[in-house]
Amino acid sequence: MNTIGTAPTVWEPRTYPGRLSCLRNVRAHLTHDLNGVDGDLVETIVLCASELFANCVEYTDSARPEGEVIRFLSWDTDRIRIGFTDEGGSGALPCIPEERSDDGWAWAEGQRGLMMVETLSTAWGYLPTAPWADLGTHVWADFATSEGTPIPRHLTSYVFTTLHVAG
Repeated sequence: MNTIGTAPTVWEPRTYPGRLSCLRNVRAHLTHDLNGVDGDLVETIVLCASELFANCVEYTDSARPEGEVIRFLSWDTDRIRIGFTDEGGSGALPCIPEERSDDGWAWAEGQRGLMMVETLSTAWGYLPTAPWADLGTHVWADFATSEGTPIPRHLTSYVFTTLHVAG
């Protein structure tokens, strides 16, 4: 039988309008939801979450006037996972460009975000939400928690949040 501390904690998904101006809310809600977690780890997760959210807005149909991005958050015994699902429409899947030279990377204006996420997380990946059509992609990143770190007592197996956040 699972108990608090060994059972994963899953937060109710949060939905945000697909606008970069909503990043402030994404960061604030994530910081609030991870209250009690090591501050350096929270800052790292917030930084990577900001990049993943911005990619959803910049590269997909989530940026349409009625577009949305859905945030997912969970904490298992050894990791915290943050994920975002976009509305598709880009025709491409997330990737880190491999064809750049070192000099090319030094002068590149963009496409560094996923490289940062890859460096700061223990793992990242994506899953097309409808592989037969370009209807969205869920991109996630995992962050290791220190061995033996207990899940804060104020958390339960499922944490309710506000579903739709005005922004």
